[in-house]
This record gives sequence, structure tokens and C-alpha cells, in this order.
Amino acid sequence: MPTIARLPDLLISQIAAGEVVERPASVLKELLENSLDAGSRAIQVHLEAGGVKLIRVSDDGCGIDKEQLALALTRHATSKIGSLDDLERVATLGFRGEALASVAAVARLTITSRATGASHAWRLQGETGATPEPAALVAGTVIEMHDLYYNTPARRKFLKAEGTEYAHCADSVKRLALTRPDVAISLTHNGRNLLQLAPADSSRRIADILGDDFLAAARRIETHAGPLSLGGFAIDPSHASDAKDGQYIFVNGRFVRDKIISHALREAYRDVLHGSRQPAVCLFIQIDPALVDVNVHPAKTEVRFRDSRAMHQFIFHALQRTLASEPRTSNREAGSALTAISPSFGGFYGSQSSLGVSEPAATTYLAFAHAAQGGLPPRPVTPQTVPSTQPENDGAPLGYALAQLHGIYVLAQNARGLILVDMHAAHERILYEKLKNAFDGRQIATQALLIPAVFSATALDIATVEEHADALADLGFAISPLGPQQLCVRALPALLQSGDPAALARALIAELREHGISQLATAHRNELLAGMACHSAVRANRQLTIPEMNALLRQMEETERAGQCNHGRPTWIEIPLADLDKLFLRGQ
Repeated sequence: MPTIARLPDLLISQIAAGEVVERPASVLKELLENSLDAGSRAIQVHLEAGGVKLIRVSDDGCGIDKEQLALALTRHATSKIGSLDDLERVATLGFRGEALASVAAVARLTITSRATGASHAWRLQGETGATPEPAALVAGTVIEMHDLYYNTPARRKFLKAEGTEYAHCADSVKRLALTRPDVAISLTHNGRNLLQLAPADSSRRIADILGDDFLAAARRIETHAGPLSLGGFAIDPSHASDAKDGQYIFVNGRFVRDKIISHALREAYRDVLHGSRQPAVCLFIQIDPALVDVNVHPAKTEVRFRDSRAMHQFIFHALQRTLASEPRTSNREAGSALTAISPSFGGFYGSQSSLGVSEPAATTYLAFAHAAQGGLPPRPVTPQTVPSTQPENDGAPLGYALAQLHGIYVLAQNARGLILVDMHAAHERILYEKLKNAFDGRQIATQALLIPAVFSATALDIATVEEHADALADLGFAISPLGPQQLCVRALPALLQSGDPAALARALIAELREHGISQLATAHRNELLAGMACHSAVRANRQLTIPEMNALLRQMEETERAGQCNHGRPTWIEIPLADLDKLFLRGQ
């Protein structure tokens, strides 16, 4: 029969180290958290060989008393919690009391510290039976870790190349630096100074770490709701990239990877991102420590919220509002010539009726919708001139139409320069937002067709229509069987009257057949409405008059998220007059 025996302390610490010390970056993260918890205002990090040979962290914090140096290296010893209540309201970065003991079990560790008010510093080697010795240090603490995994060579074999390990260490430094812009931080690797951050405000620190380009292309978020607050920046959808490592999310100053927050982020960007692009964000969430459990994972990168649904909704709605209320200008002036031309932060949030049509633009919009109706033959291409009475600087962000290019783009000018609009993409977004508003307000107006649209259908299609007749009526459709293999569309939503009735009906029936009305009303609703908007939006080669183009511009200005179509493509760009001057070398 196997004998039960108590494990040696060293082996226990080495097992614990496997959970806490995954790689050099894990050690560095723990040491940096301790420095910040100690009230440091300046931290220096020195690495050698990616942190495998040496990690030295020097700070000017409160230091450790001589009598507590040895205790700091024992397991389950911490100054940050003393009761269950403390554990349930953790307000510090480090708290588990395992890091230093775990590091000392798999590396050579030395602590030199001078407590506030002490006459001199003390040094302690992380070896069994070692005692503190007098040392020279002006203030704070210096912790050195040499030769990670020197006594567990099997683990050392799993470490990556020096460059990879350094990159992970640099990420740890940058994440902590983002949360504390008031702290000066430097990073040296193999004798080269690679990062030097002076104390700064939050925006400057974000620009120093994530780049000026990120800050220029991002939108500021600042919102509060009860015990929750959210601040930071989220990338404008037009500037999103395929990179998957651009999301920095912090909860009470702690970098986290949380499924709830990540899902809320994806949902907020769902219909404004193109293809596989990812939203880059730097978000700082503050919450009552009692409402979040940070004691979930040894590495402390996972958290559990007491009310995860409330957190999800808070993040989702905050981001969605930010993306909907789009700024009139970017955070930074555009660069030079064509290299700087990029999708502008299009779309301007304004008052809307339940269908998204404002009174001043209603008349001109009817003209535009009439021109966009399917079945009208393309108009002959004729030169159009701008009325001489057209206002130029009355505050219209998208300006006024000048002409239509190749039946695809609307050319306009505003006070800043030239505007180019993809009319199909812009109309698609306008229709989509109106459909969502109408669907939410249950105010879907129906348009009867003068000539019903008949199309062939399978027995399953016909059964689906009969089963969901009431749901189809609620969506503004009147569809009925016209025989054993035919369906007839007699009416459709007025907003979609310019679309192909048969194509719209087929798409809706397919969705109903696959998902049913209950799922269609929730998870798949927006996808269906986006598809309907795409089918009904004005197509290429549809010639519009100047008033009709201006109607489109005014509707864009009143539509949320008008800077991107439902597939995330940009709907318009702005070319500043200064960039046009540079193209023609004016003033040079």
C-alpha cells in the first residue's frame, strides 16, 4: 500500500513555482506589482538574456524592515491581506504571498532593502538559513533574480529564445506602465536602454507605449454607472487592423483577460468592422473590489465578476455609444498628401425620429429614395452643376454635393476640403440603422406592392411562411402561397421598397427556417436586418441629382455609425484642402 508522506518544503515551493513562475516575464510581473504596491515613484528594470540570466528591479518604495526580510521569502507570507474580508476586497496588485518564495525555489534570489526611516539597508540571500547583512542603498528595494530554473533544468528547456522571452518581459513592463502613468519606469536589456518613461498624464503614457498613431485613431471613453466607471480609448473602426494583440484591458489597475469583457467588445464592434479586423483598445475599468474576485488564477490575469451580466451590458453600451456618437474631427491632424488619406471618422449623431428621418431632411430624402427604387431605368449621364446659392460654411460636416463619379461615388466639398462618399455603402448603413430603430420601436411601416412579386419555392419554404405568418407580418412582410410551388410577396417594409422583393423574402424565409422567430428576434436579428439593408441600398450606376445627393449627405450626418457600412467598409473619406495643395505643389 502506498505510504502517505508530507512533501519537503523545497519541493512544495517548486511545485508552487510551476503555477506562478511560468517564464521570466512571470517573475518580472510579480516584482513590478510589489514595487507599485510599495508606493514607488520610480522603477528601474535590468534584464540579461531575456530575463533568464538576470532580472533586477530597483524601486524607491517604502522598503522592508530587517526583521521582515526573511519572512518575505516564506510561503503564504504577505503584508496585504490578513482576513477573509481583506481577501474579498483586494485593492492591491500583489496579495497571494507566494511569489518571492516560489522564485527563490527555482532561481538565485537576493533582496536588498532600506525601510523608510532606517539608518541603512539590509541584504538577504534567498537561501535556507541565510540571515540579513548590512548593505548600501539610498532608499527602496532592489530584488535580483539570477539563473532562472538553474536547479530544475527540465523546466529551463521549455523556455523560448532570448528575443521571445525579452518580448514577454517588455509586455509586462508596458502593461504595468499603462496603469500608473505617474510612475517613472525604465527598461534595460543586455546593457541597452530600451524604454525610458517619465511621469506623464494618461494620454501621454498611452501614446508613449501604444504609439501616437493609436491615440490619433482612437476615441476617448469616459463613463460612469453606480459602482462602475470606464475610461480609456477605443480604436475607430476605420483604423482597425488584423492584429489580435492590441487589446489592453485593466480592472482596478490589474491587466486581465476576461471572456465577459472580450465578448462585450466584439458585440459592440460587430457591424462596424471589416473582415477579420480586430478592435484595439486600452480600457481602464474601476469597480468596487467587493464586486470582483481577483483570486481566481495564480497568475492573477483572470477575474470573476459578482454580476457578470451587468458588467457585460455596461461595457457593451459604453462602447456602442462611443462608436455611435462619432467625432467631427480626428484626434490629430491628417498627414501629408495621399499617404495620409484614410477613412474619416464618418457619421454624426443627431436627433432622429423612430424611423431615423429628421423633419428638415424628410422632403429631400423622399426624392432620394424615389431615385433609388429598383425597377427605374438608369438615367442618362448628364453634367450637373452646383447651384450658385449653395451654402459653403453653414456647419454641415459632409458639405454639399458637387457631382457623381462613375455612378458610384458622390463628390462633395465642406469647409475643410473634399469629401468622397460610397453611395451604396452609405445608403446601406442608413437603411440598417432605420430598420433597427423601427424594429425596436415596433413601428415598421408596410408598403403594398402594385404588382405582387411571385417566385418559386419549395414545400419547406411554403410551410415556413404558413407557420410564421404572424411573425412575417410583424416584420412588415405580406407573403402567402400562390400554389404548390410558388410564393407571392404582396407587401414589404416601406424602408425596403427599393429592394428586390423576391430576394428579400427568400433571405427572410431562410433565416426563419434555420433559427426560428425567437432566435431571429435576438442573436440573428441584426444580421438579417443588415442583409435586408444591403439588398435594398441604392446600387452602382444609379444616377442621382444634386438635391438627391445632398439628401444622402444630410441623412448620413444624422445616422449613427455612418462612417462604416454594415460590413465594416468605410462609407466616406475626407481629403483636406492642405493635402490637395501639396499634391499640386501649391506654395512650394
